[in-house]
Amino acid sequence: MSRAAPARHRPGQVRDAIFEFLRAAGEADVGEIRDAVSVRLDGNLSDSSVRSYLRLNTPGVFSRTTRGRYRLNGSDEDSLLFPPPADDSVRPAFEYGRCRLFRGDCMRWLASQPDNSIQAIVTDPPYGLVEYSESEKRKLRTGHGGVWRIPPSFDGHQRSPLPRFTVLQEADLRRLEEFFFKWATQCLCVLTPGAHVAVASNPLLAFRVAGALSEAGLEPRGQIVRLVMTMRGGDRPKNAHREFPDVTVMPRSMYEPWLLFRKPLEGRVQDNLRVWKTGGLRRVSMDKPFGDVIASHPTRPDERRIAPHPSLKPQSFLRKLVRAMLPLGEGTLLDPFAGSGSTLAAAEAVGYPSIGIENDEMYVEMAKSAIARLHHLPSKPA
Repeated sequence: MSRAAPARHRPGQVRDAIFEFLRAAGEADVGEIRDAVSVRLDGNLSDSSVRSYLRLNTPGVFSRTTRGRYRLNGSDEDSLLFPPPADDSVRPAFEYGRCRLFRGDCMRWLASQPDNSIQAIVTDPPYGLVEYSESEKRKLRTGHGGVWRIPPSFDGHQRSPLPRFTVLQEADLRRLEEFFFKWATQCLCVLTPGAHVAVASNPLLAFRVAGALSEAGLEPRGQIVRLVMTMRGGDRPKNAHREFPDVTVMPRSMYEPWLLFRKPLEGRVQDNLRVWKTGGLRRVSMDKPFGDVIASHPTRPDERRIAPHPSLKPQSFLRKLVRAMLPLGEGTLLDPFAGSGSTLAAAEAVGYPSIGIENDEMYVEMAKSAIARLHHLPSKPA
């Protein structure tokens, strides 16, 4: 007989049940933990969800005593799950208008925040983690080697660096999925019910990121397609372009996918809107709903001069996306990978309070000068 589909649980329920069982049992294997948690939550729980939670929190929270058996580290589970934030993550590194920028690790910052305190997330995370490691950032900034490549100039314009996602190994991709699963689990706690999450991605990795976010408990709500011609794809076979002049290895990229997710509602959409002010997307106007295709363009030179971040998105696009994320125009928008602060600048331009988290000191310093200048740029059509 097939097992019934696992029940959906509130964020933190599975975690608390695992702690309660292991605190009493001392140690147990994955099957024992699954069965005990299923009884406590009055519903089926899969081996994979328990194993993923244990794996992602070992060795920080759990120890693996033998193959497939785990125990708690220490006795104070709250201090293990939610380590105290570093001093620099408590105080904003920068404030401008209604936005606050913190320097620190977003996982640590999210773990320190109260539940149901953020109404939307818009972010452009490191797609493969590898490209934003310290060693790869050094190569990027010196312009030599590594994952990053400098596309050839085109029509007299020098193109910005792009990461080579095709060099990522299977271990890198698994680490990517584990990272986004853990990140989404943290986000679920701080988001209000019905809050939307928009995550920039790319065609090669979007399905990996989407799978991790969905497994963590966020509801997929489609994609926002940013129509923009990029420098990815369209190349002939390397070192064989004369032999195969009519062949393109990959299609020339003409769009950028932004994954759209939502924290599960409490009740109906209208119930959620009344209580939490979230659950839908803000219409462009009374007569025009927000659409899932946004005409865009490569980020303009004047914006790149203000904020020379390799992944900078244009304000004309970000302002449209950010505005849609708070359906009643109320609440706080979060960017956990703030970079040079362009999302915060867009939130300021549309009148929303916002919070950004950025771990790189160079980008924090860039944001301090860039946010105000990007905010004051006039809106330009795509």
